[in-house]
Amino acid sequence: MFTLAEVASLNDIQPTYRILKPWWDVFMDYLAVVMLMVAIFAGTMQLTKDQVVCLPVLQSTVNSKAQPGTSGKADFTTVETTTGQGEEASMRTVSFGSTPTVIPDVPLSRATSSQYQPTESGQELKKEQKDSAGRKTNLDFQQYVFINQMCYHLALPWYSKYFPYLVLIHTIILIVSSNFWFKYPKTCSKIEHFVSILGKCFESPWTTKALSETACEDSEENKQRLTGAQSLPKYVSTSSDEGSPSASTPMITKSGFKFSADKPMIEVPSVTILDKKDGEQAKALFEKVRKFRAHVEDSDLIYKLYVGQTVIKTVKFIFILCYTANFVNTISFEHICNPKVEHLIGYTQFECTHNMAYMLKKLLISYISLICVYGFICLYTLFWLFRIPLKEYSFEKVREESSFSDIPDVKNDFAFLLHMVDQYDQLYSKRFGVFLSEVSENKLREISLNHEWTFEKLRQHVCRNAQDKQELHLFMLSGVPDAVFDLTDLDVLKLELIPEAKIPAKISQMTNLQELHLYHCPAKVEQTAFSFLRDHLRCLHVKFTDVAEIPAWVYLLKNLRELYLIGNLNSENNKMIGLESLRELRHLKILHVKSNLTKIPPNITDVAPHLTKLVIHNDGTKLVVLNSLKKMTNVAELELQNCELERIPHAIFSLSNLQELDLKSNSIRTIEEIISFQHLKRLTCLKLWHNKIVSIPSSITHIKNLESLYLSNNKLESLPSAVFSLQKLRCLDVSYNSIALIPAEIGLLQNLQHFHITGNKVDTLPKQLFKCVKLRTLGLGQNCITSIPDKVSQLLQLTHLELKGNCLDRLPATLGQCQLLRKSGLVVEDHLFDALPSEVKEVLNQDTSIPFANGI
Repeated sequence: MFTLAEVASLNDIQPTYRILKPWWDVFMDYLAVVMLMVAIFAGTMQLTKDQVVCLPVLQSTVNSKAQPGTSGKADFTTVETTTGQGEEASMRTVSFGSTPTVIPDVPLSRATSSQYQPTESGQELKKEQKDSAGRKTNLDFQQYVFINQMCYHLALPWYSKYFPYLVLIHTIILIVSSNFWFKYPKTCSKIEHFVSILGKCFESPWTTKALSETACEDSEENKQRLTGAQSLPKYVSTSSDEGSPSASTPMITKSGFKFSADKPMIEVPSVTILDKKDGEQAKALFEKVRKFRAHVEDSDLIYKLYVGQTVIKTVKFIFILCYTANFVNTISFEHICNPKVEHLIGYTQFECTHNMAYMLKKLLISYISLICVYGFICLYTLFWLFRIPLKEYSFEKVREESSFSDIPDVKNDFAFLLHMVDQYDQLYSKRFGVFLSEVSENKLREISLNHEWTFEKLRQHVCRNAQDKQELHLFMLSGVPDAVFDLTDLDVLKLELIPEAKIPAKISQMTNLQELHLYHCPAKVEQTAFSFLRDHLRCLHVKFTDVAEIPAWVYLLKNLRELYLIGNLNSENNKMIGLESLRELRHLKILHVKSNLTKIPPNITDVAPHLTKLVIHNDGTKLVVLNSLKKMTNVAELELQNCELERIPHAIFSLSNLQELDLKSNSIRTIEEIISFQHLKRLTCLKLWHNKIVSIPSSITHIKNLESLYLSNNKLESLPSAVFSLQKLRCLDVSYNSIALIPAEIGLLQNLQHFHITGNKVDTLPKQLFKCVKLRTLGLGQNCITSIPDKVSQLLQLTHLELKGNCLDRLPATLGQCQLLRKSGLVVEDHLFDALPSEVKEVLNQDTSIPFANGI
């Protein structure tokens, strides 16, 4: 036996999928139930009642004359018999000849006995004739049963016999056809997922909040439009309209009216409060809807399956109606049966009555009526399926009634499921559309974000950077919290990996803000906020993956001083960069581009009159075309790092105002072109580190104003005397080469303050080195030095001395005479320091807070 719980589970499909069953499917389900009841009722009656009742057909008058036959034959005449109710006897007259004969009208037992007792039998028949009235048959009960069974199969039409079973089979097929799309593996999972998401979206508190806020927002906007009230103070730009964003600039606008610098922001208060749990559930629903849409919209299997099963039901209806109409008249009460078993029962023809004929005929008419109604509904369903494009669904009405104008139209199976839901209740799809809107999702994120990131929490994340400025770094948030703009004393704001960042008008409160970082953050700004940034922002860092991520308003910040662009700016996309707009940045001084350029874009030269510093950091892509550098006559600092340069570009020699040149991490092997630097009268710093330079040409003496020379991480084996003729040289870095000797001419560099020769092969230190009394930093680590001369005490301004990684046995006690040197600035092995006299260690361990203790 089945338990009640097991039986109840069979009915779960109905309430679960009821929202996907339109009225015609529900009506057809009820029709199928009625047809099923007809089949069960007819089948039950056939099993419980007699099927057919048959009686022999008797001849009214038969005159049989004896035919002359051969001797030994008997002549007999059968007399007319009539049946009597409940009687099985017969009345007959038999004339016998000389030979006994079996009479067919008499049962076998009686016929046999009559052969042996003819006289006695004749007497009994005469007695029966006197006792009964009418005519009797010679059939007993078993023979009647036999005839009934035989005539049921021979005389009764097959449709009368199998009508209940056919109705049952047809009904089951129709029921299966109606629900097959709910059970097919490739569709049931999608349908089940859709119904689950739809129910959660319908009941989600966020749906009610979003729709109610829409109504409130519309009413507030209408009110403001009519009264012109201005509820918030506005930021008034002191600049002219020059540099205003164009129509293509991504600005935040709201439906109803357009923002401008003269119109304030209207903030609509929240209608309801969404707690954290409801917010997290709504976030999960947005993600589920997005993934479900991507999964379902790429196919139309559900639509095709529903159309297919509707076509099958229609064909089934036509088939049932055609063959049933032909057999409806075959169900009759009377039937003639010719079983052809005269040798067993003695009769040729029987007349039978079908007791169920009347009821079956009524049931058949009812069944045909139900099938006709069922068929008309199938035809209507087909008309509905092909009347409108069900593989497309538009939320046009929802967009008109709400502020969520970005609800997208859907297609394929997703659209078909929404059309089916509309047949149940259009409110479902309306509330479901809220979770397809990015505007709605962004509003939810804003609410959740503002709940989590309060003013107090943001204040805890504010820190001081290296420039002693107050800095706030926000990383991987869903948006920018409103409380950020209440930090009015903030100097630097960093936004990283915030794809939906929006900068509202409240940023005008941050009067100290001068530096903004946008790392993978294509921020949108409101009109009033843009006016503020245009007049106040001085430094902007933009890091991106694709050029399209650079906000268009970046090129309109006319008071911008520094611009850092980090991302993919290859030659194919140069035309899309929009750098031609940089010419509007009249105050731009520093342009830093970290990308994979093959040539300097000509558009950069449009801002050449303004630039004083240009930095190009490539990712190893070879920078080929550099001719446009010639136009940048005002550039004082130029960095071309990791550009795979093999020689110093000739275009650099035209930069008459160049003061600092950095060619770090290239493939330069020779620097013979350095002689042309004599035309660069203002060049004071030359950085050729991390290259493949093997020698320094003597022509370096022509760079007379050179103060800093960086040649570390090259392949130098010696230092030419020409280097020591640069009397203004203050910094010389030749670390990590293969230099074995420090020339005595180093004593000529009386202005030398920083000398680094770490990571070479030096074994001795010349005494002339200690004539450079202005040395503050001396790097001698990782060499082969065996001793430090006592003359190190002459370096009275020394603050940093690196000796670690040499072959020293001891340190000179005269280190204590270096007044500014402290233990923190002495890089040496611990055992060497411990071997120093205690009074020297005491001097080196003194407080380092005295002026100039840390060097430069």
